[in-house]
Amino acid sequence: MNRRTFGMTAAVAAFYERRLLSLGGRRAPLQFSGGWITDVEGIKVGHFTDSRRPTGCTVVLYEKGAVTGVDVRGSAPGTRETDLLDPINMVRETQAILLTGGSAYGLDAATGVVRWLEEHDAGFRIGKGVVPIVPAAVLFDLNVGDSKIRPDAASGYKACQNAQSGPVQEGSAGAGAGATIGKSGGGKPMKGGIGTASIKLPNGLVVGAIMAVNCVGNIIDPKTGKIVAGARTSDGKGFQDIIESYRSGKGVEQSGETPANTTIGVVATNAAFNKAEMKKIAEMAHDGMARAINPVHTMADGDTIFSMSTGTSKVRADLSAIGALAAEAVSEAILRAVKKAKSVPGYPSYQEIQK
Repeated sequence: MNRRTFGMTAAVAAFYERRLLSLGGRRAPLQFSGGWITDVEGIKVGHFTDSRRPTGCTVVLYEKGAVTGVDVRGSAPGTRETDLLDPINMVRETQAILLTGGSAYGLDAATGVVRWLEEHDAGFRIGKGVVPIVPAAVLFDLNVGDSKIRPDAASGYKACQNAQSGPVQEGSAGAGAGATIGKSGGGKPMKGGIGTASIKLPNGLVVGAIMAVNCVGNIIDPKTGKIVAGARTSDGKGFQDIIESYRSGKGVEQSGETPANTTIGVVATNAAFNKAEMKKIAEMAHDGMARAINPVHTMADGDTIFSMSTGTSKVRADLSAIGALAAEAVSEAILRAVKKAKSVPGYPSYQEIQK
């Protein structure tokens, strides 16, 4: 296999192979399956998609409870329960993570996830009952269609009902249903979406990611450095390089307009780590976002990545290696999100542009 797969150089690939695979007693090349976050055993994903606007939400379930961290890099986040994930705070595990459209209104969908988990006796134990722990993050998609239609508690509950292991629907589904990209630099925006990927190692370690992509910036293929989606030129046939626009002075003065954005996601692994270590993995995972989106982490983005550890693997994994692989999975999930999206009025898809 070409060791530059997913933008990884031969030297870096060899480093991670030595660090991770030696503990498993096997010598084999890194394997990139291109699969789903559900390749981490026990993880389930469910979408609710409201086709009326469109908008929706996506739930990542691990009912047994996963050790969870978070890192917020954008300056316009909309989140719920993220303070609980600080390593100094008490709650260690979460039963679900919610990614949703609808801006701040969409946080209401988490109530439905909590209700579903309570019905399934999953949550932080309190005597004979439970309190489900459901951190959430939102993206701004109210600019697409009727802004009065947004995910609510019923939407979150339905997403849980739809949750399953195995293949995950990508593109214009769930939290990615109303996502758009390339909203800066003077170009015409495109359709964003939701995507997922995984990296499976011969020693049984798995790292996966799911990303809802709704960014200000362009989407970059880390392997080539080329723009593959985002702000289009005035004729709609090419791409506007946002950074080059900034370098020429276009768009660098405040216009009074705030683009509607945010890329949110979850990385998961079966490697066992504590909360502080999972926060570090979430931090490193943002590197994958930076490789695949430019510009990223802007004042108008609420970029947030959660990290989940199921801890089912017996392999003593290296923290830095897993964090680096999480970044790789994030980049691939972002690319898949836009490549599998479908057009909506005013926002053509990658598939349409490539025709």
